Amino acid sequence: MRHQQHDLIAPVPGTARQLHSFHFGPEQAAGKVYIQSSLHADELPGMLVAWHLKARLAELAAAGRLRSEIVLVPVANPVGLEQVLMDIPLGRYELESGQNFNRLFVDLSEAVGDQIEERLGDDPQHNIHLIRTALSNALAAQTPQTQLQSQRLVLQHLACDADLVLDLHCDFEAVAHLYTTPQGWPRVEPLARYLGSQANLLATDSGGQSFDECFTLVWWQLQQRFGERFPIPMGSLSVTVELRGQGDVTHGLAASDCQAIIDYLIHFGAITGDVAPLPALAYPATPLAGVEPVTTPVGGLLVFSALPGQYLEAGQLIAEIIDPITDRVTPVHCQHAGLLYARSLRRMATAGMVISHIAGTQAYRSGYLLSP
Repeated sequence: MRHQQHDLIAPVPGTARQLHSFHFGPEQAAGKVYIQSSLHADELPGMLVAWHLKARLAELAAAGRLRSEIVLVPVANPVGLEQVLMDIPLGRYELESGQNFNRLFVDLSEAVGDQIEERLGDDPQHNIHLIRTALSNALAAQTPQTQLQSQRLVLQHLACDADLVLDLHCDFEAVAHLYTTPQGWPRVEPLARYLGSQANLLATDSGGQSFDECFTLVWWQLQQRFGERFPIPMGSLSVTVELRGQGDVTHGLAASDCQAIIDYLIHFGAITGDVAPLPALAYPATPLAGVEPVTTPVGGLLVFSALPGQYLEAGQLIAEIIDPITDRVTPVHCQHAGLLYARSLRRMATAGMVISHIAGTQAYRSGYLLSP
């Protein structure tokens, strides 16, 4: 194992932070896998999974079973991890800028395309190497102005040449689910099966330039630009894995998720070993544009009647909002059928608040598809 430290810009003197990456397997391996956890710093199930993975990967490396270099970043957001206000962790948004830690990663598709256009050829592997080199150089040439920008650039640079990127998150209260692209789904489906993912949400561009999409979008946009002239494979397979809810930090779940990721990496070819049988797929992949964010029209006590993992019919009751002053009870129903895969932790709703997400089969939304 090789441990590297990456310095971030210090916002004021004496407050410098670092990102830590752990590198397993051959340094000059033919392939590379990148795994990070807790980019939203109040989402900790993935951090425990990463802790389990670190031990397992060290054992597999000692046994000579790693074909690919595997890079692990267990604490992907030291900035947000320290944001605790009056005993409440605030790890989703940076307090200084208000920006979501998992948005606004730099888009270099146009710059990379301009740089490589005259050097692309008929060999797909040559083109992959050319694009990865250009992307790495373009990221290295960026000059961050803030601590948050420097954190984003370090993470993006560590992962930009990986064949597979796994970004470990969780929701508030949720079943296991994941996000990837329609193009990548056939190769991601085994991961969904091993993890027992119950909602698998597909979009090419969901908006916001999130971490996983900042890689796949580069390749997709280059394919759109040059695909009729040059063979450009999809050089990055990226997945956001949502490991249930924020309170699901247990060794039992983490060990199971760790084993599922190891099984997938064997299936993917990054680790040698017998491929584990694929479990049944819990729920078919559906478009992210088919997700219904259920909102409440009024504020009050939030009392759920539907659970994560429950399939709902259109019009089914999800929750009641109770006004303890007037005694008014407002029912909240879903509009579309689908799997309720995540719901809010809060039990005092505000008017217009999103209280749950339901994965439907038919796309009906467009534009920005993510939560704020």
